[in-house]
Amino acid sequence: MSDEEPSSVDGMVTLQERMVNLINQLNMPLIEVSLVLSKHIAGLSRSLDEHIRATEQEFPETVTHPWPIDSANNDEPGFQFELDKIFKIIDEDRMDILATLIRVTLVEIDASLAEGLLALRPWEALSRTQLSNAKSPGQLFSPLDIPEEW
Repeated sequence: MSDEEPSSVDGMVTLQERMVNLINQLNMPLIEVSLVLSKHIAGLSRSLDEHIRATEQEFPETVTHPWPIDSANNDEPGFQFELDKIFKIIDEDRMDILATLIRVTLVEIDASLAEGLLALRPWEALSRTQLSNAKSPGQLFSPLDIPEEW
């Protein structure tokens, strides 16, 4: 590898930094980040599943499945909220900006399907944990809480 080619680790760091900066800059709500991540992970997973069927390769569960989460509300019934109301409130433009950033960065860093999934799985676990801990619909629209060390 030449000095000018970024390593996959450098690429993942680039994606992480860009996502943190954009999400913080746009003050993106938990629900919007979660929807964008879900869409990207679903697309990458479908492509990886096709690759696995075609090549019979095996990948670790950390790539192929969502990570387990710790939730304070595991035993409590969740609140009910109409999906139609959520989709009327979300900001599609803001979500498109994040989706574009993820897509463009994954292409720019030449991430494999597995690398792309591994880069997004921690984000998925973070958002799923916060979603599972939400006690009211308003918390869905609170900004995603990104830990300091993230």
